[in-house]
Amino acid sequence: MAFQGFDTVVTGSMATGSTRYWAVAVAAGHVVVDTAQTHLPLRHSHHRYAIDGPNGVQQLTIPLVAESHTIGTAMRDVRISEHGNWRRLHWGALYSAYGRTPYFDYVAPDLEPIIHGGQHFLLEFNQAMQALIADFMMLPVKFTHEDYTPRDGVLDLRRTLDAKRADDLPIDDLPYYQAWQARHPFLPALSVLDLLMNEGPTAIVTLTKMCRQDANNSTVGKKK
Repeated sequence: MAFQGFDTVVTGSMATGSTRYWAVAVAAGHVVVDTAQTHLPLRHSHHRYAIDGPNGVQQLTIPLVAESHTIGTAMRDVRISEHGNWRRLHWGALYSAYGRTPYFDYVAPDLEPIIHGGQHFLLEFNQAMQALIADFMMLPVKFTHEDYTPRDGVLDLRRTLDAKRADDLPIDDLPYYQAWQARHPFLPALSVLDLLMNEGPTAIVTLTKMCRQDANNSTVGKKK
């Protein structure tokens, strides 16, 4: 497996990661999550994820302790705030959005304890979500969490994949069944939880198809 000629990519830590994030993860096979990343912007995918609700896209944000979210703070040191009863609100939104989807009842027993869990650090929450998603969909992806230092043979996507600005990576947002498609058109690049709830373990087929053939064959920029 490879993505743009690399079998290892480095990314930031994501609250759930979008379908685009997970398509790259499946294509590469090995993802290094940088636990030392700094300059983390607010309202970014490291503490925010988008779901498909009855009225369209709904953004869910994990509040952070302000003094732990300064420019120079490493991802591993960012702390979660319990302000606004966000855990109850997130679970309510997830239940409203996906309670009737084919796989909600299978995922919920493992997902709810994470949402209602007592994590103090954002990285801890993100790792728990990542493990649930990868395990339930049986994805052939190895995740390594480390204080990353640049090295040859690794594609750096930390400020590209799931960033605030749209990326130009060779990934197609392939349509798949969404629970509320009768109300609005297909919504791309949502949290992978949307794909998981609707397709379950077969979601790997969609993720595999999302990365175009040129994404796997290109060796542009590859270091040897």
